[in-house]
Amino acid sequence: MDTADSPLTYRDATDADVDALVALIESAYRGDSSRAGWTTEADILQGQRTDPQGVLEVVKAPDSRLLTVERDGRIVACCQLEHRGAHAYFGMFAVSPALQGEGLGKTIIAEAERQARETWGATEMHMTVISVREDLIAWYERRGYRRTGETTPFPYGDERFGIPQRDDLRFELLVKLLA
Repeated sequence: MDTADSPLTYRDATDADVDALVALIESAYRGDSSRAGWTTEADILQGQRTDPQGVLEVVKAPDSRLLTVERDGRIVACCQLEHRGAHAYFGMFAVSPALQGEGLGKTIIAEAERQARETWGATEMHMTVISVREDLIAWYERRGYRRTGETTPFPYGDERFGIPQRDDLRFELLVKLLA
């Protein structure tokens, strides 16, 4: 039985989790299923968010982990943590759309920050967010992240990242001190 009171468990993803994780990530960001939650990118990007190869690369990469979050034995969320010297990179964050709005995201990002600090001694967490996602950026700002103004281009023409529905997409770097 899946209840909001059931504890979350955290573990590193394995090869066997790849298909379930791809389905989770896609459901949180793309298509009609993503509209059940507030993290949808369906209006700015169509096509895929990731694929089995991309998820497997994160699972297998050195200095990287794909933190898998379960409740009652079912995968409900995930996030990528990558050790990059003094900082850690946070990415591929997805919470099941049916469970968004319950505070899971806050709990999971706090655990990810704790693990990056304790496992790698990271003093900062970095992430990139599509710059037009003002609601999402505001959510991260409430968690202590700050906008840096540093941007990188969106990979237009690479459908592995989706099919843009507008021509002004960029990634903005957000940073949080973990000390």
